[in-house]
Amino acid sequence: MAEALDTDAALMTRVRGGDRDAFEQLVHRYQQPVIRFVARMLRDEAEAEDIAQHTFVQVWKSAHRYQVSARFATWLFTIARNLCLNEIRRRSRHAADSLDAPIGDDEDLPARQLADVASLMPSDLLARDELVQKVDEAIRDLPEAQRAALLLCREEDVSYDEIGNILGTSLSATKSLIFRARETVKSRVKRYLCTGEWPGR
Repeated sequence: MAEALDTDAALMTRVRGGDRDAFEQLVHRYQQPVIRFVARMLRDEAEAEDIAQHTFVQVWKSAHRYQVSARFATWLFTIARNLCLNEIRRRSRHAADSLDAPIGDDEDLPARQLADVASLMPSDLLARDELVQKVDEAIRDLPEAQRAALLLCREEDVSYDEIGNILGTSLSATKSLIFRARETVKSRVKRYLCTGEWPGR
């Protein structure tokens, strides 16, 4: 990870000098993680690429503000989160329906060891897909800060310290956000598995 950090810093130093090739290398490296993060934050996959693109536009425009001592990924996800918050505020003012749009990308869900799909009966496949959907729904329903903290925890090995920098929270507050997020998701899914009923928020 230290090597990646050094490479990112070196690339950003070149970007500050107007090197477009270095910028394209950073975009290639981080585009998909940013798109996934934005999609889950906005609960709207359709807008994820546009906001992610805007994130990298801001990286280019603000390259002169980047401090080499700072981890690039932390700085990048801070920009992405701020743009997500701006979009959420804009949508709330316009009562946008797309906030409730389902997201199909399940890459960021907690890793689960699944049986070979070919060996599963149709009923097993249905139950698995339903459970994945419920976990995804529980994550989407989390408060913004908890959702952001939990998603960042799963993105590119972002540490608690770095998540705190992105969210503007202390280390203890960051740990608390992630703990509460995990407990909420676990509680809702457990109740669903036990009773068949999906609890409200």
